[in-house]
Amino acid sequence: MITVGIDIGSLSADVVILHFNDSNERGRVLSYSIIPTGFDTEKTAKKALNGALEKTSIDIKDISYIVATGYGRVNIPFANKNISEISCHAKGANYTFNSARTVLDMGGQDCKVITCDETGKVKSFIMNDKCAAGAGRSMEVMAKLVGVPLESVGELSFKIVDKPSNITSTCVLFARSEVMELLRKGVHKNDILAGACDALMNRVLSLMGRSQIETDLVISGGIAKNVGITKRIEEKLGFSVKIPEEPQIIGALGAAIFAKEILCKGKPA
Repeated sequence: MITVGIDIGSLSADVVILHFNDSNERGRVLSYSIIPTGFDTEKTAKKALNGALEKTSIDIKDISYIVATGYGRVNIPFANKNISEISCHAKGANYTFNSARTVLDMGGQDCKVITCDETGKVKSFIMNDKCAAGAGRSMEVMAKLVGVPLESVGELSFKIVDKPSNITSTCVLFARSEVMELLRKGVHKNDILAGACDALMNRVLSLMGRSQIETDLVISGGIAKNVGITKRIEEKLGFSVKIPEEPQIIGALGAAIFAKEILCKGKPA
């Protein structure tokens, strides 16, 4: 049995291909792909799926079931079913870490805190107000403003030259203006990045404070790759968090698992 999960998010489109030998097997990831989200959702989904298929010896006709998730999930006509990204991230995080009971999903445009049971079923969730200042888009903007690769932001944020800048705006546009003013004043880029990471971390912790955080805490989404955020969160919480090997595919992974469960049960999840 081969199932596919497609997660169309605000910044990236992610696909996971899972293979199961029988209905009781845990399954293994055959391949995955991550590409930027385009304007044409269906075209983007097909491109991401083809990218994952190219890494395997299977053909699209070998796929038993496809589940779509993410903001663009309803615009993928070749998917057999669509399921919310909240359910899929909980399922994917629980599959990756069976002890997971809380998931912090940090995507491009929003941030969600999800609690789940031992099977990965959602018990409750809260999310930010969809301001990108509380999500990955803000880090992308900061990186471009100070002229560093996005993947370097985390490490540079700990190499403080003077002190972390105080970035107060909760809106990306206003925060951008603050950063431009700091640059004009000659503030070192590392100090600006430290302030940006501190600001995002504080907004995330404020959101988490509205939920009952249960261990183990898993962080999924692109921001999980930013040690400037994850390490700061760990320091504030006082315990280590769990980071998947590839945190961006957790939603797509959960979708592929749902696809398998639907086939095995013979009814919608």
